[in-house]
Amino acid sequence: MKRIEKSYGVNNMSFLTRLQKGIAKKEREIEKQRTKIDELKQKLDENKITRAEYNIKRKKIEENIRHLDARMRVLQGGMTKEKKHLEKKAEEKHKKQEEKEKKKNT
Repeated sequence: MKRIEKSYGVNNMSFLTRLQKGIAKKEREIEKQRTKIDELKQKLDENKITRAEYNIKRKKIEENIRHLDARMRVLQGGMTKEKKHLEKKAEEKHKKQEEKEKKKNT
């Protein structure tokens, strides 16, 4: 039943808030990954790890960042699409009300 309600737009605002929360979550995860890279850089400077080990781990983390960024862009695209849909729906509702008012006046 939930899936049907969502497709018909019953809970559109909650859908937008879920998308916003998802985007914020991805941004936090990206920041965590960037701090991991900084920590690795510090370990390299302190000679606790080798340059090769640093490069391998850094590339893996950067790849993870790219994946998170791609997911975040998908969520942002969904959010803009949903906003356009809501605007269109509101516009249609406004037109219907204007037509009803014209019929009442004539």
